[in-house]
Order: sequence, then structure tokens, then C-alpha cells
Amino acid sequence: MIYRTEKDTLGVVKVPLDKYWGAQTERSRKNFRIGSEASMPIEIIHSFGFLKKAAAHANFEFGILSKKKRDIISLVCDEIIEGKLNDQFPLVVWQTGSGTHTNMNVNEVISNRAHVLTGGKLGYNKSCIHPNDDVNMSQSSNDTFSTVMHIASYKKLIEKTIPSIKELRKILKKKSKLFHNIIKIGRTHLMDATPITLGQEFSGYVSQIDHGLNSIQKTLDHLSELAIGGTAVGTGLNAPKGFDIKVTDYISKYVGIPFKIAKNKFEALSSHDAIVESHGAIKQIAVSLIKISNDIRFLASGPRSGIGEIFIPENEPGSSIMPGKINPTQCEAMIMVCIQIIGNDMAISIAGSSGNYELNVTKPLIIHNFLQSSQLIADACTSFSSFCVKGIKPNYQRIKEFLDKSLMLVTALNTHIGYDKSAEIAKYAYANNTTLKEEAIRLGYLTVEKFEKLINPSKMV
Repeated sequence: MIYRTEKDTLGVVKVPLDKYWGAQTERSRKNFRIGSEASMPIEIIHSFGFLKKAAAHANFEFGILSKKKRDIISLVCDEIIEGKLNDQFPLVVWQTGSGTHTNMNVNEVISNRAHVLTGGKLGYNKSCIHPNDDVNMSQSSNDTFSTVMHIASYKKLIEKTIPSIKELRKILKKKSKLFHNIIKIGRTHLMDATPITLGQEFSGYVSQIDHGLNSIQKTLDHLSELAIGGTAVGTGLNAPKGFDIKVTDYISKYVGIPFKIAKNKFEALSSHDAIVESHGAIKQIAVSLIKISNDIRFLASGPRSGIGEIFIPENEPGSSIMPGKINPTQCEAMIMVCIQIIGNDMAISIAGSSGNYELNVTKPLIIHNFLQSSQLIADACTSFSSFCVKGIKPNYQRIKEFLDKSLMLVTALNTHIGYDKSAEIAKYAYANNTTLKEEAIRLGYLTVEKFEKLINPSKMV
């Protein structure tokens, strides 16, 4: 590999000749060779593009950055936003807890790319744009990284996560309506209970999703607050008065989301309660989806030794040794995703509590986990909707068989012959392998006509 030399305040560093990053990025790349799977999320890099562009325009308006520099910084930022420079951001999540290395990675790429766009050549002469004095003007890594965390999180939720969950909710609602007249046996404690309709059962899933979506929506207001303008510790040192307002207005314009300045920048830098809260809502959805997925796979279990009240799509062969076996793979994938999200939530909770004085220093971990959870649950909901829920069909024969044999239909007799006599009928029916009707008549508690009038599952739902 051919290298060029770059210089920072600690001295000279060799950098690959064809890369736009500089000395500080290269130091981080070499000093933090930790893991291979956790690169800084590209959503953070793209969000930095919006922020650096907004900052350049705000600094120009304050008369502290020239129009020429504003325009070239903006041009490179547009390339970053469009994903044209994705391969120029090599750093891992496991770096400085403030995200300073990634902020400088962005600053250096903008500086060196600007140098090339204005006719320069990497490794020769200095860029017309200084990474700290120009690109990072009026900013600190502490407020910029905190800001892009919120930009990336908000965008992910409204563009990917919420729409995917809503689509799953829509399909579950459709199934609930289709199944509203299908009477089946209910189950509590995994044991037979009184009747319910399959539609009612699915309506519970819809309600869980509704509450989860509502919880996510409620967190967006706090998540819309941006820390920019707080600079190093929240006081705004080295940023012109009103810089926070102008930058936030520009970001809102570029991203298309109504962001606002943080009500308290000391809170915005030293804690990440907004993300803790928002991820908690994602975890709530994950908990619901585990319940829903388990219900569906249990209801579909069998085909001959399980419950088998519903059919789910047969997507793949289920076994490498057992011919003809089909498994509830989408349910299992969803459950694994949700377990991962619950684990991510624990990590975010601990990380969120790890702010010390004026700065939280676990920012990269927090945003990595948040974006992973947001993407995972979105993808899983789309997959679950398309390859499982859409294709669910009732097994009418099995549903009727269980309903007709259920002993818990006897509950309808409580208010007519009392709990004790009703229990006696159920006990003898189970012991003698007979029906409730046979035992009610044999014991002399009811006539055929009276029994058939009282034991009507359609009136018990």
C-alpha cells in the first residue's frame, strides 16, 4: 500500500494515499482494533453530513465562514448524505466514548475531499478547508455526536421502524376481522378455558401493537431535541449566540423533520434519557411480539400431535433428517430478534446511566444498539408479515373438535345449577371419557333441551 503523511497535534502519521481521512482517523483505526462486526453505523455518518452542512451555512450567516468555504463544505456534505463516500469511514464503535474519533473522521474527510474538489492532490499541500477551524467551527464532538444520535434515531424510527410495525398491525387487524365469527376454545394457564373467537384472540395482538406504537410516538418529542450549540460542556463556548437555533433550523429543512434545540444542553450532553426512553418503547414492542409469535407457533403446532388450530405458510423444509417436516421459522426468527432487542435495551440502560458530570462517554454503544434494534424490529416485522401472518388460515375441523370436547363449556351452567354441580359434571365427563351433556343428564341435573339451550358457545364469547 502506498501512503502519504498527515500531521496533527501529536505529530506525523502515515495514511493510505487513496483515502480521504487524516491523521486522527488513522490513529483511531490503529489504536482501536476491537471487534470486526461493529463499525460506526452509516446512519450516523449520513447524519453528520446534514449537521456539518447546516453548521457551515449557519457560520456563514454569522459572518465567520466565507461563502467559498461554505459552498465546498456543503458540496462534500451532499456527497456524504448521498452515500458516495461511505468507504471513507472505517472506524469501529469501540472508540472514545464521546464519538470524537468519528467526528474528526468526518471533519478530515470533508477537508481532504474539498482539497481534491478544488484541484488539489492528496498528500500535496494543505487543504483550503481546515478540519477543526472550518468544518468543526462553533462545534465540539460532544454536542455534534449527541446531535447526530438524535437525527439518526428519529429518521430511523419514522422512515423504517414505525411503518414496518404499522404494516404488521394492519395485517393482524385484517385477520382479526376475518376470524371474528370463528368460535374456538380459549386457554389460560395453558389449560382449556371458556370459548373465545379467533378474531378476539387476534384483536389482543392488534391492541398490543397499538399500545407499543403509541409508546414510540410519545418519545419522538424528546428525541427531536438537538444538543448542537452546547459545544464542550453545554455552555456554548466558542459558538456565536443563536448558532443553535440557526443550525437546528437548517437541519430540520435538510432532513425534513421538525427538530428543535434541546431545552437544557447540560442534560443533552451528559445523559441520553431520550434514547433510553425511545428504546424502552421499542423493547415494549419486542416483548409483545415474543408473546404474539409464541401464540402463533403454538396454535400452529402439530400437525398431528399439537394444537393445530391454524395453518401457517410452508416456506422451507424444516429438517435435514425428518422428511416432510415444516417449522414455524418466521416466529422463531422474530423471537430471536426480540431477545436481541431486550439485550440491547439492558446495555443502553447501563450506558445511559454512565454519564459523568458534563458528558456521557458511552455514546457510540448507545447509538449502535439503538439503530440495530430499530432496524432489526423493522426487518423482522416485514418478514413476519409477508411470510407468516399474511398466510395464516384457520383449521376449522380442529377448532370445532376442541370446542366440542371442551369441559370448560360447563362454566355456562354455574349460574343455573351452581359451581359444585357444574364441577361434578366436568369431573365425571373427564373420568368417564363422556360428554358434558351425557353426564348432566345422567346425574339428573338438566334435561336435553335445557342443556342445549344453556350450552351455546356462540353466546359465551
